[in-house]
Amino acid sequence: MKIAVLVNLKDNAPEWEGMSQDQWDDLDSPKTINYIIEALESGGHEAAFFEAQIVPPFCLIDRLNEYRPDLCFNIAEGHYGDGREAQIPAILEMLRIPYTGSKVMTLALALDKPMTKRVLAYHGLPTPEFQVFSRADEPIDEDLLDAQEELKFPMFVKPSREGTGMGVSAESVVRTVAELREQVGRQLQRYNQPILCERFIDGREITVGIVGNLKPTAARRLNDRTAPHMLPEELIFFPPLEVDLGAYDESEAMIYTNRIKVELAEDFRWLCPAPLDEALVQQLYLIAAAVFRVTGCDDVARVDFRLSAEEGNLPYVLEINPLPGLNPHYSDLCVEAKVAGWSYEQLINTIVDLALERAGLHHAG
Repeated sequence: MKIAVLVNLKDNAPEWEGMSQDQWDDLDSPKTINYIIEALESGGHEAAFFEAQIVPPFCLIDRLNEYRPDLCFNIAEGHYGDGREAQIPAILEMLRIPYTGSKVMTLALALDKPMTKRVLAYHGLPTPEFQVFSRADEPIDEDLLDAQEELKFPMFVKPSREGTGMGVSAESVVRTVAELREQVGRQLQRYNQPILCERFIDGREITVGIVGNLKPTAARRLNDRTAPHMLPEELIFFPPLEVDLGAYDESEAMIYTNRIKVELAEDFRWLCPAPLDEALVQQLYLIAAAVFRVTGCDDVARVDFRLSAEEGNLPYVLEINPLPGLNPHYSDLCVEAKVAGWSYEQLINTIVDLALERAGLHHAG
């Protein structure tokens, strides 16, 4: 198969006056692209990198028309707009070129953390109470306040539509109304988007990687609350990974911060499989499968949890990432796959095989 690898590199990202220092922290490096291309070639494919921008000098549409790929391996994050991760897939659908990973609606939904949480809440999936602020002085929802008009519990403040922990630091945890408004105001000014405030779950940070595609019968079974709790056979769950927050400096405040994900990525500290009892692992897998289903994911995703220390390790879903990082050395999904006994080449080519099957294509390699 001829595969175009669609990526937004940090080196090719636009710049403007006043942009935040972490603006492009979720974009990729040439090293990651080379790893992906080498993995695809090891699977018998022809592969080439394309910067996922339609403006000159990149002109993606023209270049794809010239290259005529059978499939696109899409990990493009995009640059502008509320649904930026969905823009390249929308173009590919217009060009009728199949691609790996989730489709337009899922990518737009998952990038918007509050909208994702509304979907999860509708389906009865555990996610922390929250409110979204477009102004720092907005009234605070009554169910977040106590009788003294102060916060009932610590809240966690972060941008609604960013990845790689952008905006996440020790200052994200706020304990008073004044602190909440100050942090919301600061992030509104920095990121120019609605700010999500959710109940802070004090506990362990766990992530679960998934590859596979649900068949309609399995999806219906997951939605049937009277059915036995059984994991769908079509999905492969990697061992849960726990971020070893205790291994980091106190400045990170036991939070999976932007600094850990970016500055300290090459020295990522993790426990995998996470030291959890089997019943809790199965519970995490079931919830992850349900999140995968209700958000409409395809091929691959990663679901992030916090386990509440106050509630006996009760899991809460923070978000789902249908475009998980794919650096073989430190990306969560890749670490989990390796612990499961998968090579990096197997992971990348399995994602491709799943997409080819969805598209009705056959790889003869």
